[in-house]
Amino acid sequence: MNQGKLPAFVNSLVQYGPGLKGLMVYLMEGQLLPSERARELLKEVIGCDISEATLYNTRLRCYEQLAAVEAYIKSGIQIAPVIHFDETGMRVESKLMWLHVACNGWLTAYFIDPKRGQLAMDAIDILPNFGGVSVHDGLASYSKYDSTHALCNAHHLRELRFIVERYDQDWAGDTIALLVEIKTNITIAQVAGETSLTLSQLADFERRYQEIIEVGLIVNPPPPIDLDVPKPTGRRKQSPPKNSLDRLQLHQSAVLLFMHDWRVPFDNNQAERDLRMMKLKQKISGTFRSLEGAQQFCRIRGYISTLRKQGIQVLDALRLVFMENPLFPSLQPE
Repeated sequence: MNQGKLPAFVNSLVQYGPGLKGLMVYLMEGQLLPSERARELLKEVIGCDISEATLYNTRLRCYEQLAAVEAYIKSGIQIAPVIHFDETGMRVESKLMWLHVACNGWLTAYFIDPKRGQLAMDAIDILPNFGGVSVHDGLASYSKYDSTHALCNAHHLRELRFIVERYDQDWAGDTIALLVEIKTNITIAQVAGETSLTLSQLADFERRYQEIIEVGLIVNPPPPIDLDVPKPTGRRKQSPPKNSLDRLQLHQSAVLLFMHDWRVPFDNNQAERDLRMMKLKQKISGTFRSLEGAQQFCRIRGYISTLRKQGIQVLDALRLVFMENPLFPSLQPE
């Protein structure tokens, strides 16, 4: 006469519960354990002898349940004022593919694609619809989009140190000193409660920057043109100092944007930090055995990264995923 109704996530006579399923995903995607070690831990600690197929089926279910959450996080990234972008190589089926990240201090999204440049960025579909400030390295594909651009000065400092050590050119050391001086002055002004540098400071830094670049261009003139040699297609080969100078001159506004807009960081370390654990995954596993597995890992890991940034308990959130009630994180700090 009376019959209880089972929860929606119970779909068979015998099955593992959402807590254990969440733990499976947490061990593999959160703690980056290989499947065999995850099985061993579950057997030793909980007494569940779970097959490898069950682990991967559970991960697939989590991936499917998080489709709407990933789209939601992606929408938050598209409307954020400042977003970091980066990419790194990832081995999938023993082939080189590219792992892309779009993130800030609050949200993270990862995507895997066979391509590195504009074709991949168009497919990911964040930069084509992004109107804020995009922080990135000097990869030319980023400059093809209409967002405001900020270049990573940590990359510039590394390049300039190489030029100082390898080519012994003083202008590179002067550029390092100037960039660090600007960053230091911003920190001092922020501690003092200021919201911007003074107009005289901004004008002085811009002038000194241009003077240093002009000195560098004198030291590194364009390579001579040999009229007896057929004109090569594409860009002419130049020395590393000349390439750096051209970029610093052409993209001066992107290099110094952190000086004018304090929402923009000095470097792209946020994206590099978010990629670091993904590289650790590859170090542990060596390669992904399938593109589908890599895509599953990216979606779930982006969700976990977002939860951690917002101080949300990851294991509790994964349990809710398997109760078919996934937690949607906030799109911006309150």
